Formats: sequence, C-alpha cells, structure tokens
Amino acid sequence: MYEACDLRKGLKVEIDGDPHVVVEFEFVKPGKGQALYKCKLKNMITGAQFDHTYRSGDKINEANLEERKMEYLYCDGDGYCFMDSSNYEQVFVPEQQVGDAVDLLKENTVCDVLFFDDRPIGVSLPNFVELKVVEADPWVKGDTASGSSKPVTVETGYVLQVPPFIEAGDVLKIDTRTKSYVERVKQ
Repeated sequence: MYEACDLRKGLKVEIDGDPHVVVEFEFVKPGKGQALYKCKLKNMITGAQFDHTYRSGDKINEANLEERKMEYLYCDGDGYCFMDSSNYEQVFVPEQQVGDAVDLLKENTVCDVLFFDDRPIGVSLPNFVELKVVEADPWVKGDTASGSSKPVTVETGYVLQVPPFIEAGDVLKIDTRTKSYVERVKQ
C-alpha cells in the first residue's frame, strides 16, 4: 500500500482493478489546507490516460506486477507465443499488448514479459537486437543529393535509415528504444 507522498513518475499502482503507471506528477501546497498531489495516470492495459488528484494521507494500492524472461517462438492469427525457458510454459500475448515491439521481434529473441495477476500485459525487447537486411537499394558513389542515408528493410519487415554502405545480407545492430541503426555486425 502506497501513500500519496510516495507518488513519483514511473510508479506503478492499481486503480479499479487495473494497473496504471504515473506519467506526470506535481506536488501542490496551497496556502491554506492540505497538500495536493496531481498525477497523470496511464492504464497499462488499454493505454487510456486521465488526471487524478490525491490529498496527503490518501492510500493507493500497489500493482501486483511480475516480469519474466521469456523466449518469443511464433505468431499465429490470435497473438504472439512466448515460452518460459525454465518450465517450458507457453503464453499467448495479444498484438495490442506487444505494441511497437512487433517491428523488431524475431523468433528466439529473449524478451521481458510483464504480467499483472498472471495475465501478460506487455513485452520489452532487449536494448539491442541483430537483424539481417533483406532489401537495400544500391548506392551510387557520388550521389549526395539523397543525403547520407538510405532506407533498408530488415528480416522482420521494418524499414529504417542506414548509412549508404549497407547492403542486402548485412547484419545490423539496432537500438530497440529508438529503433535506429547502431552498427554493422561483423560475421
């Protein structure tokens, strides 16, 4: 159980049976009366955001969240299948809960799957992934009109901007937080 004075950005709390994360936080002390804690909260399941004000002394429930390392296996029409390597338990995560991670998600990638009351609600990729380039336009030496980068398509279907020397068949290291090129991996 948290008190209002424990509120801070990034804190995960439970409101009306759903997990929420504090997106913005502001402490207000009026000249007269109790201190106020103004928060913008985001529902971790639906993504809906709303404002809420707490008074000092208010109690807030702690969200029952657990994060497990799981390996991504495959995608069927209903969701994405992840397996816990320790007990071989398989869990299906709906596409809505996977979110933007789907752009860089490749089979056999070990991810962090967030659970709320034994129900998967989110997937976090490792900070860096290595993906093979499947399609790249050729670069003409001296072509400076198009700038110093070109688009390529990686094996997951995601398109990103890379330096002109990257060719089809190269393996790239990609930062999953910014979805940007980091370096070419030597093989």
